[in-house]
Amino acid sequence: MDRSLWAVMAGTFTLRFSTGLTGAMLAVYLAKLPEHGGEVVLPTTLAVLHSTFYLSELVLSPVFGVLSDRLGHHRMMLFGPVFGAIAVILTGLTTNLPILGATRLLEGASTAASVPSILGYIALATATSEILRGKAAARFEGATLAGFGVGFALAPLLFAAFGPVAFFLNALVYGASFLIYRFGVEDRDREEREAAATQRASAMDLARYRTLLRNPYIWLLAPTWIAVNASIGLWFSQSLFQFSQPNRAFPDQFLHRGFSPLEISLTAVVVGILFGAGLLYWGNRFKSLRRTTIILYGIAGGGILVAGGVAINHGAGLPFIVPAAGALAAAFGLFVLAGATPAALGLLADISERFPSDRGAIMGLYSVFLAVGQIVGSLIGGFAAQWRGIDGLLVATFGLLLIALFPLAQLRRHEHYVGGPSHVATFDDMETLP
Repeated sequence: MDRSLWAVMAGTFTLRFSTGLTGAMLAVYLAKLPEHGGEVVLPTTLAVLHSTFYLSELVLSPVFGVLSDRLGHHRMMLFGPVFGAIAVILTGLTTNLPILGATRLLEGASTAASVPSILGYIALATATSEILRGKAAARFEGATLAGFGVGFALAPLLFAAFGPVAFFLNALVYGASFLIYRFGVEDRDREEREAAATQRASAMDLARYRTLLRNPYIWLLAPTWIAVNASIGLWFSQSLFQFSQPNRAFPDQFLHRGFSPLEISLTAVVVGILFGAGLLYWGNRFKSLRRTTIILYGIAGGGILVAGGVAINHGAGLPFIVPAAGALAAAFGLFVLAGATPAALGLLADISERFPSDRGAIMGLYSVFLAVGQIVGSLIGGFAAQWRGIDGLLVATFGLLLIALFPLAQLRRHEHYVGGPSHVATFDDMETLP
């Protein structure tokens, strides 16, 4: 990868670090909100607040995706850090729940502005190399996960040390993302942007976007990707909130005993390392394995992860071998589950090759599917956690993974894998745009 692609990955890391840090610190903040003059927050309230971030991303990603095709992927990258910095400053200034919901909407706009433009840029830069595309997709997911993971790991410690002031410090990281995108990334999509401008006079041709959405390839991928994202999203929304405080309603569940900030942070580091290793491993298998095969393995790994979680959660009174085996199974399952994310991203990048003037719009669907999955996962996770705590989250995860298998079977039946970006995976019933 060249210097600009590495800069994109570095900016993705810092941007996702800021996003993950804010979301995780907000979960701790809300768990202790009465100590800061606010009201008691229920898991369902947390789920709604968490969902507002992804609702904003869902609604705005198509808009910013189209804009990135018209104005340039590089230019549009710069908007995300600005929105994010404003959001975190406002978060540190209030305990009012409606205002905190508004800041989540603004931070969702930050992601909506950044991700379609970043992925459009990556799709353009890897258009001639299957190997480079696999590596770039894996590294993008790796930078995303590493950023989220480091933010998630540091959040309890930073909030314990600085309280709400930590939100202000996070604004500086958003500033670093802006500088990386501004000075480290080359504007290499000028020709395609000019071609798009001559083809369509309107800067907001959303009718064109609706036409793109009729592509059957997209809708074969969407249900599986949404369900997998939902199974991951319910943990992002609930885990810190659940682990940060003991829950006497579920005395039989070990994971509800309440953990210290250091314990949570160390666990988050281990999770991030395992998931990151999985991303790199499976991202390098694009040449030898079908995308759908990697996704299938990922879903199976998620099932193993759930089984391991059950063993950990109910292994306190059993021989040590039971929770130890559960931890090993969970670690292996997480490593395999990680492969689903770059594989789905690779499929989406393959689609974008058919529409070179609309890469941002196509790649913006990554954010749309992610947002829908996260919203569904957040809401399901809120009710599941209130119902049965960690056990409820495990049951919900397994159910969502089962749901993901059905559309994946349909996707595999229509997939025809032939090689690389220059020989894009096609479908028998592929519609051709006018």
